[in-house]
Amino acid sequence: MLSFTQSFGTRAQCLLAALAFAAGAAQAAFPDKPVRLVVPFAPGGGTDLIARTLGAGMSQTLGQQVLVDNKPGAGTIIGTDAVAKSPADGYSVVVASFAHAVNPSLQPKLPFDTDKAFAPVMLIGRGPNVLVVHADSPFKTVADVIAAAKGQPGKLTFASQGNGTSAHLAGEMFKNLAKVDITHIPYRGAGPAMTDLLGGQVDLFFGTAAAVSSFVDGGKLRALGVTTAQPSPAFKGIAPIAEIVPGFQVESWYGLYVPAGTPADVIARLNAAAKAAVRTPEFTKKVEHEGLVISAGTPAELDAYVRAEQARWAKVVRENNLKAD
Repeated sequence: MLSFTQSFGTRAQCLLAALAFAAGAAQAAFPDKPVRLVVPFAPGGGTDLIARTLGAGMSQTLGQQVLVDNKPGAGTIIGTDAVAKSPADGYSVVVASFAHAVNPSLQPKLPFDTDKAFAPVMLIGRGPNVLVVHADSPFKTVADVIAAAKGQPGKLTFASQGNGTSAHLAGEMFKNLAKVDITHIPYRGAGPAMTDLLGGQVDLFFGTAAAVSSFVDGGKLRALGVTTAQPSPAFKGIAPIAEIVPGFQVESWYGLYVPAGTPADVIARLNAAAKAAVRTPEFTKKVEHEGLVISAGTPAELDAYVRAEQARWAKVVRENNLKAD
C-alpha cells in the first residue's frame, strides 16, 4: 500500500503531466480552422498573386486551408483595418506592402496606429516596380514620356493600385524629380488598373513586377524602366529610371502581419509555414520572372525593414509636400 507521501507525490506527478499535456495540446491546436490571408487590394494584382501562391504553400504546412480574402479600398486601409480589429489569435493575417509603411505619413487620419496595432510575422521579399505602357503606345523610352509630359502638362495619366501604394509614390516622385505634371488615377488594386491600361484609358503605370511581368512577357505591355537603382535581372535590357531621372528609387515589398497581442508561439508557427511556402518550387516558379528577392527571415527583420521605410518615406512625403488624392 502506498504511503500518504508516496500517494501525494504520485498525484502531483500526474497533475503536472496532465498540465504539460494540456499546454502541449493547446499549442498544437493552432490552427484548428482555416486561416484568413487578407489582401487589401482587388483580385488580379501582384499582391493577390503572391498571396494566393503563398497561401497554397502555407496550407500544406499548417494542415488547414489558408484562404485569401480580398478587401480593397482606401489605399489598403480597409483591409488592413479589418485585420487590426480582428482577434489576436493568428487566424487573420494581412499581406502588407509598400502602402503599410507610407500611409502613416501620407494619410492624416488612420483608423489604427500602425506601430501598435500589428505584430510582424515575416518579410516575404523585395523587388522593383516597372514603368510600363501599352504595347501600342508611342512612348518607347522614359525620355519620350518626359518630353510628352512637358509638352502637354497634366494630359498624361498614370494609374496606381491605390493612394499610398508604390505605384502612386513612384509616380509622385517621378513628377517631382523630372519636373513634369502627370495626373494620378487611383484604382482599388493592380488588376483594375491593368485593365484600364490595356484598354487605353490610362497612359502609364509604375506597376509592381509581380503585376506586370506576364503582360510584358506576353507582348501586351512595353517596359520602359525599373524603379530600383540597379538593373533587375528579371527585366533584361531595361535600364533604371534613375539613369534619366537622377535620384529616382522606389522598391516594392511584401510582408505578413497579425494583430498585436497574437501569442508568440502562433506567430512562430505562421513564420515557419510562410518560410516553407516561399521555398517551394511552385512559389519560386511564380516569382522567378519578377525580380523578387526572397527574404523569409524573422519577425524582427520585417519590423526593422518597415520602420526604416517609414522613416525614409516620411521624409520624402514631407519634403515634397505629397498628399493622398
